[in-house]
Amino acid sequence: MQPPPAQPGMPEDEVDTPALILDLDAFEANLDAMAGYLAPTGAKLRAHAKTHKSPVVALQQIRRGAVGQCVQKVAEAECLAWGGVPDILVSNEVVSPRKLARLAALSRISNVALCADDADAVALAEQAAEAAGIRLSVLVEIDVGAGRCGVTPGPEAVVLARRIAGSPHLRFGGLQAYHGSAQHIRSPEGRAKAIGAAIDQTRRTVEQLRQQGLECGIVGGAGTGTFPLEAASGVFNEVQAGSYAFMDADYAANEAAPPFRHALFVLAQVMSVPKQGLAVVDAGHKALPTDSGFAKPWQRPGLTYAGASDEHGNLRVEGGAAPKLGEKLRLVPGHCDPTIDRFDWFVGVRGGRVECLWPIAARGAMH
Repeated sequence: MQPPPAQPGMPEDEVDTPALILDLDAFEANLDAMAGYLAPTGAKLRAHAKTHKSPVVALQQIRRGAVGQCVQKVAEAECLAWGGVPDILVSNEVVSPRKLARLAALSRISNVALCADDADAVALAEQAAEAAGIRLSVLVEIDVGAGRCGVTPGPEAVVLARRIAGSPHLRFGGLQAYHGSAQHIRSPEGRAKAIGAAIDQTRRTVEQLRQQGLECGIVGGAGTGTFPLEAASGVFNEVQAGSYAFMDADYAANEAAPPFRHALFVLAQVMSVPKQGLAVVDAGHKALPTDSGFAKPWQRPGLTYAGASDEHGNLRVEGGAAPKLGEKLRLVPGHCDPTIDRFDWFVGVRGGRVECLWPIAARGAMH
């Protein structure tokens, strides 16, 4: 872990760059807004920690009513559990015996669960649970349109659920039904169509399970781009949104963008002004992933982040005030999840001053 780029009390303009800035007022407003949106639906938030990778953030979400957290990796689950998070779902398949042993051991200090889409994977989880002397909760993941992991909804899912429920070392936990690719369908009509199909497939599977005497404790899915649809469905009882806490440029590009504020920024400094119309900042690919497009300069009309190399970001100046050498700028990342994973610290800022520093404890936790 690198030393923090700031100290509490200092002005934001003195923060060393590049740094990950968290606007605390916007961040807290986003957490409160999600709690308010979900309250009348009956659906609960199980926020996705693959976005924030921080027990500090997780506990703030839980204090606002979240039932727990999702993660994608066992190492992320470990960081959260060690940080006091009491309920964690690995919303992903785990088939490595060593990883399964770690997850089973973690169940001594936190309620943990994982997903499966294959009978052989269920058998591996069963062996790990038996060796640890516990009962491990396993959800069946169904493919509701993302074309990634997941068994076909309906009878195939029922067969796998019965296999889990029949094990003395496992517990059938419900369904994982996340349509990831629908989150960034730009039009609201397109998102509604995709999620409507996902809801129908999930509803039918839940009913077929019920006919076999199997109740779904969790029916989880949804993300920042579609959560109002799943929450209002009467089928999903857990929402797994993560990016809502921060927002990024890609989600903001959706038509009828999610109703949250930009709270996450990369603070960069102008390191060169080599010619008219161009400024170069010290945040390139290593600070700002470009898988979802380039970052957006915050509240600086006329500036465009137009290209990057490892440690350089080129700003095209087409109007407005040209940035000066040494000036510091906020940039809205295109995709918040991999951006956060590049930094060791959230620098929490309120009213132009640093208020807190939160370690990104699960940074790089890929195993």
